[in-house]
Amino acid sequence: EKKHQIIHGYSRYMFPMVTGFMNYGQQTVRAARYIGQSFMITLSHANRLPVTIQYPYEKSITSERFRGRIHFEFDKCIACEVCVRVCPIDLPVVDWRLETDIRKKRLLNYSIDFGICIFCGNCVEYCPTNCLSMTEEYELSTYDRHELNYNQIALGRLP
Repeated sequence: EKKHQIIHGYSRYMFPMVTGFMNYGQQTVRAARYIGQSFMITLSHANRLPVTIQYPYEKSITSERFRGRIHFEFDKCIACEVCVRVCPIDLPVVDWRLETDIRKKRLLNYSIDFGICIFCGNCVEYCPTNCLSMTEEYELSTYDRHELNYNQIALGRLP
C-alpha cells in the first residue's frame, strides 16, 4: 500500500497544488492585461480638451432660447395685465391709475420678484406690446432675497 502514487511525475497530493499555481499564474496574467487595457483608455482620455469651464472667469454661452432675467420697457407698457393673467403664479405686480380725461390706464409701478419667478416665459410670449423680453442674464444670486424683487427701473437695465 503506497501512500503516494505517482501521477505523471507528480504525487497525487502535489497535483492540485501545481494546477492551482497554474490557475494563479493565468489569473495574474489576465489581471495585468485588464490593468493595461484600462491604463490605455485613461491615457487616451488625457489628450482630450477639458469639459468644465472656470465659472467666474469664463462664462458659459447661452442658447438663443435661454430664459434669463426679464427686461421691461416702461414706455411700451399699456398696463393691460395680460402678464399677470398668464403667469402660473400671478407674479408680476402692476400698479396703474385710470386717467379719466384720456380714458386710458397710466402705469405707476411694475415689479417682478425673481426669488419666486419660475422663468416660464409666458409673460414675454403673451405681452401684446412686446414690452417684456428675456435676457441672457443668469447671475441673479444674492445674500438677501428681498434684493431679487426688481422694480421697473431694475427691470429696465440691460445686462
